[in-house]
Amino acid sequence: MSASTSARRISLQSLAIAPLVTAALLVGTVGTSPAPTASAPGASAAPAVSGSSTRAPVDVTTKPVAYVTPASIAIPRGLKAVRIAAAQKGKPYRWGGAGPSSFDCSGLVYYVYRTQLHVSLARTANAQRLQTIRIAKASLRPGDLVFFMSGGRAYHVGIYAGSGKIWHSPRPGQRVQLSKLWTSQWVAGRIR
Repeated sequence: MSASTSARRISLQSLAIAPLVTAALLVGTVGTSPAPTASAPGASAAPAVSGSSTRAPVDVTTKPVAYVTPASIAIPRGLKAVRIAAAQKGKPYRWGGAGPSSFDCSGLVYYVYRTQLHVSLARTANAQRLQTIRIAKASLRPGDLVFFMSGGRAYHVGIYAGSGKIWHSPRPGQRVQLSKLWTSQWVAGRIR
């Protein structure tokens, strides 16, 4: 076969099949002669590619192959926040601490969102509560903030990790940890 009659490959643009996954389809060869390409017994060839009568039908015996392209995966900000908070596990509580070596509760939230994710956020728990959008407990997603309330003010805050757990820096003598929600006296807020 000469170079002008050699087989060519057709590729389709990547198709998004899920919010975090990109897939692409690989399609068989297209010849330049009007005769159909060889295919498996019982398989039928697709109609000729439109636009030119000199192109042969597409070989449909090649099965689509899906693959993930890591560079195209976008991780939601809330999941990034949870990962950053989890990376602080075991660091000690220190009143007024905002990282990177020690934290108080609002300092951990401030470090994750302001320092690492570059989101404008207040420094104290109650100021953070006032800055977030109040959401229903049933709408809670990873990365949302959980504020523990007393007398109409937030006295403690953590980053929701999913499955009823939060990342937080509890109190003096303790360390950043993942804890199960221990009371119902909390409200949820989402960072704008």
